[in-house]
Amino acid sequence: MPRQPDRRVFDEIAGLATEQRNPRTMDLDRLPVEEILRRIHAEDRTVAGVVGGEIPQLAQVVDLAVAAIRAGGRVLYVGAGTSGRLGVLDAAECPPTFGTPPGLFRGIIAGGYRALVRAVDGAEDREEEGREAVRKARVRARDLVVGLAASRRTPFVVAALAAARARGARTALVCCTPRSEVKIEVDVAVCLVVGPEALMGSTRMKAATAQKLALNMISTAAMVRLGKVYENMMVDLMASSRKLVERGRRTLMTVTGAGYEEACEALERGGGSVKTAIVMVKAGAGRAEAEARLAAAGGFVRVALGEIPDAEGGR
Repeated sequence: MPRQPDRRVFDEIAGLATEQRNPRTMDLDRLPVEEILRRIHAEDRTVAGVVGGEIPQLAQVVDLAVAAIRAGGRVLYVGAGTSGRLGVLDAAECPPTFGTPPGLFRGIIAGGYRALVRAVDGAEDREEEGREAVRKARVRARDLVVGLAASRRTPFVVAALAAARARGARTALVCCTPRSEVKIEVDVAVCLVVGPEALMGSTRMKAATAQKLALNMISTAAMVRLGKVYENMMVDLMASSRKLVERGRRTLMTVTGAGYEEACEALERGGGSVKTAIVMVKAGAGRAEAEARLAAAGGFVRVALGEIPDAEGGR
């Protein structure tokens, strides 16, 4: 439905880095298919370097996430449109990948879960719904709320972050605009300035790719720091499918050198826990001893095996 003209909003949006025209793709509508794809690919290739430039800020977000979880809190992603869908996606992947309880990572999207499959008109503009989403999620001081907004101005996200701060929660913003333009009060701003999209304003492209990379890094690094990974292998995964059951067996075989049958038996004796089975096989321990070692080690397999003195030794 058409809205009343608002020159202030028009000027604000027109000035955003994510809304500029890309001089390298001005002839996009005249190109053959392969050249269109080459131009898009050339733009995509710049994204990883931009994300790499924000690693110090991403590390701060990881530290906040780890502190929140250790304090009994959660990590909540709040976004609208593509950004919101990416947050929900990352949160949904954590339980099967890392064995986290549902809700430890949570995605909140403007317009609710129906917005995951169909755009909800005007949802990103509803500030009150952003505040209400924080209230319904029962955000507390020990939580971390991460706003996802390519433009850094999305009203739903800005209002949600303000409401979270009012409740004492730590906050972060992942956006695609320069840090000098971020006026939102947050603990950490991750500014992934990917430049104009190949298709003007289509932030489902480079901006979304950058946000996806950032979210992968935040959740994975946080889980590594919480003992969910041994070497570079997932050891707290949930065996919720045949593929994941076999992945658990393969992980145990890779880490310990055990054969397939031995891995199957060790996992059964270990109650299906890959972590427990690893300690049992590598330390020659029974299940009770392996579980006690892991409990004393805070869940870190390397510590339980005596390979490092404590979790911080792996930093």
